[in-house]
Amino acid sequence: MSKERILLVEDEEDILELVRYNLSREGFTVTPVASGEEALTILKEKVYDLVLLDLMLPGIDGLEICRILKSDAATKDVPVVMLTAKSEEADIVAGLELGADDYITKPFSPRVLSARVKAVLRRRAAPVVDESAALNLDSLMIHPGRHEVHVDGKPVKLTLTEFRILHLLARRPGWVFSRYQIINNVQGEDHIVTDRSVDVQIVGLRKKLGSAGKRIETIRGVGYRFKE
Repeated sequence: MSKERILLVEDEEDILELVRYNLSREGFTVTPVASGEEALTILKEKVYDLVLLDLMLPGIDGLEICRILKSDAATKDVPVVMLTAKSEEADIVAGLELGADDYITKPFSPRVLSARVKAVLRRRAAPVVDESAALNLDSLMIHPGRHEVHVDGKPVKLTLTEFRILHLLARRPGWVFSRYQIINNVQGEDHIVTDRSVDVQIVGLRKKLGSAGKRIETIRGVGYRFKE
């Protein structure tokens, strides 16, 4: 059985070779390129299962490449994992809002890199979740149709916004959502709300969920995700 094809876009030769070597050892077919222009050219000719994309590239940068990929019907469903420096929090948020699936900050260990890439590919291969179906996640049960939440079989009373945030995160475990994405998904673009209000909602949600609330993880500088 053939492994997934990964397009690696990285201009630093040492990192390019390190990533290529380690992912190839895991059985992936890796195509390394050093510029955004080359990446866009090759993506017109070949289909890849995932793009591993450095944000700081000469010429066309990683954010622009991500925007182009996610706005093109032929490539919009290809997962994008960003390679970023720790100082690039604003770019991480921008990339996630453009549709990137995950990010890895430099320096990183090869094992973490491999695990994150596999997790993204796993999520993409999973069947599409029926957003109206009940979710049973260990001690936590969420029923969208009934607007009910139970923890260890006991009902938990949530506000409409708290419920929408929980359902958004829980139906896509492992996905990182920026505060903007949360606002846009649960309240609509025309609703005036601040980043701070999302944080307040999360605090209240965790408190009401008790031990199950620990599965809502804070991704510093970016947003939140529901732990897989």
